[in-house]
Amino acid sequence: MASRADELTAGVAPAPRGEFAGGWKVLLAGVIGVACGASPIPFNVVGFTIAPLSKEFGWTTTEILTPITIFGVVAALLAPVFGWLADTYGVRRIALWSLFAFGATFAALSLTPPVLWAYYLLWLLVGLVGIGSTPVTWSRAINMWFYKSRGLALGLLLLGTSLAAIVVPKLAVFAIESWGWRSMFAIVGMLPLLVALPLAFWLFREPRPEEQPPGIKTASGALTGVTLAQALRDHRFWLIWLSILVIALTFGGAFINMPAMLADRGIPAQGAASVMGILGLGILAGRIITGLLLDRYWAGFVAFPLLCLPAASSWILLDPEPGFALAALAGFLLGFAAGAESDLIAYLTGRYFGMANYGKIYGMLYMPFGVFSAISPIVYSSVRDATGSYDPILFYSIFGYIIGGALLLLLGRYPVLTEAAGTGPQSEPAMETA
Repeated sequence: MASRADELTAGVAPAPRGEFAGGWKVLLAGVIGVACGASPIPFNVVGFTIAPLSKEFGWTTTEILTPITIFGVVAALLAPVFGWLADTYGVRRIALWSLFAFGATFAALSLTPPVLWAYYLLWLLVGLVGIGSTPVTWSRAINMWFYKSRGLALGLLLLGTSLAAIVVPKLAVFAIESWGWRSMFAIVGMLPLLVALPLAFWLFREPRPEEQPPGIKTASGALTGVTLAQALRDHRFWLIWLSILVIALTFGGAFINMPAMLADRGIPAQGAASVMGILGLGILAGRIITGLLLDRYWAGFVAFPLLCLPAASSWILLDPEPGFALAALAGFLLGFAAGAESDLIAYLTGRYFGMANYGKIYGMLYMPFGVFSAISPIVYSSVRDATGSYDPILFYSIFGYIIGGALLLLLGRYPVLTEAAGTGPQSEPAMETA
């Protein structure tokens, strides 16, 4: 039986390989890149710096946590810029340089002087350079390697954030207890530099034309898709954008404030920690199951019921004494939906707008996710401070989850895309309903 090399030598087209056979190395590098990137790491360590920074500098909890909002908003606003860079100069180059810059600036937080504005400035730098190490870049490459199994591949890619949630907090606590908070920033900053960067340098790349799945290119070999300007004129873009905004604004504060909500309902700290662990399992399950469903069913039918799950969580948490079992169920459902949303952003971008300008369009859709996820915790805590209870915001969040999911039911079928304007003989891409 002729080998693949023999077929190539003889000029015979080889039998097509499965997408995972060709793309698993890139996917592995992407998983580790996401895990060590700017998407999960800052959020998994900043909470552990409150006590040591307050003790050393006398800063308040709000002053210590404000930089995570600065970081989140700045990074989100720059997402379209880094998406454009990935489209223009190649995703490998942007991911590698951003990993390096993120690791270096995050480690530089170990040099924080006893001046609050300097601490904020360092976090600003992390936000300015770190967004290229998030799914904005990694997901572009995965969308280029996978088409039929894209949902599952994206779900596996985003398991990187779950991996970070398991490893990074323990590493941060160990470093702080052993050598102090300054060493913690330096040690955690080595993860992108010494773990993700070498692996990505070795394995991470976009596919060559002959390696690309047929679904992402035309017969001439050009990538299918629309321009950013055309996407911005498409009502489906704004339906997705608004859905992401509503869900992010509703979910982000529930996630960050969950331990405090549980404490208000008589769940002790150890029980709350267990609930958060179950929430993490929900995120993991949500990513894998959502990915599998997206490969088989239309995204609207998948998204609506999954994004409504946190409405049940809010309903449960309105009970003044839900007990541990119901609180754990609320945490799992909330996490499951969070995993589903992360998959959906990347998946919907590729299916509705194609790959020709994926980075720019994904960056625009990532923007409301980053900005309103950063704002949401402040909204929840402000309601708690003003009313003495989370109940008002939990009640309104029920409608937020349902509305955010229902918006995606209005998207319609996936379009059939051709070449983007300016990349082929036609001036406008055909976007027929499939």
